[in-house]
Amino acid sequence: MGMYVWGTGCGASELIRAGLEPSRIAAFLDNAPSGPSFQDRPVIRPEQLKAGDAELLIVTARAAEEIARQCAELGIPEERVLFLKNSARIQDRNQACTRAEALLGKKLLNKLLPRQCLVTEPACLSSRILKEDEDDPVRLWTLELLCRRLEEVPGAAAELGVYRGRFARCINRLLPQRKLHLFDSFSGFSPEECPEGAFQEAHRNTGIEQVKRALPHPEQVCFHPGFFPDSVGDFEERFCLVSLDVDFGASTLAGLRWFWPRLNPGGYLLLHDWANPQLPQVAQAFAKFQKEMGQILPGIPLPDLGGTLILCKTQSSL
Repeated sequence: MGMYVWGTGCGASELIRAGLEPSRIAAFLDNAPSGPSFQDRPVIRPEQLKAGDAELLIVTARAAEEIARQCAELGIPEERVLFLKNSARIQDRNQACTRAEALLGKKLLNKLLPRQCLVTEPACLSSRILKEDEDDPVRLWTLELLCRRLEEVPGAAAELGVYRGRFARCINRLLPQRKLHLFDSFSGFSPEECPEGAFQEAHRNTGIEQVKRALPHPEQVCFHPGFFPDSVGDFEERFCLVSLDVDFGASTLAGLRWFWPRLNPGGYLLLHDWANPQLPQVAQAFAKFQKEMGQILPGIPLPDLGGTLILCKTQSSL
């Protein structure tokens, strides 16, 4: 019996960053593995794991409902499954997990598990959008409300920092008539910004074709591969909605400098991870940008998983 980790994305890298040594992990599980190994540990498909082999299965992926169903089908008991993406639900998924503290220790377990926030779905909002990212409903419900207010605001939508396209898919679904411009290297972070091995490796598991397959209206989407802002080239556009989700300071500052002047009045810029203590460079970059502008840009902070800051372009902030 051993310890297994479900997921080879950013959640897995966060787990390693928190203090779980890769050498303690028997293998990583992934429904669509991008390679045979992650952090020098084998990567297997879930069906290859025998129920009796898992002393503890740590789920770092966001698709928790689907993974819980798969665990039940594999015969893995609930007391041996720990869900790390479990911060916005009606119930605590980990209530039955009794093995985690003994194997991980109380200090590491408390560091890994977010504070529980019990969130119900408002009757006035769509339930379909939740299926895209069930563990961060605050972010998605907010996106839906913002998109409803863009009818009179011209311009395209954009995202800088696409990764596997989960949030881009939601923008594309909510704004099907708008062009959506996606800026990303689609191969991981710049080594200068991200020297950390696990975090870098976790974000290489992407690609334009993978993102394109996830989009409901791919004919409306333009891809701009490469490291920003070099990926811009001679491209010019005005925007009604911009999502910045690049995790690091230099890229965040470059994104603010380029997109903010091109955001139309009445449009919104969503600065993801602004209040994320694990990614402090985002807030630092925003503070530097405000200093460059010589003004305070009023923003509304969200209590979502990344601590998003929403900026609305007004005539006074042009």
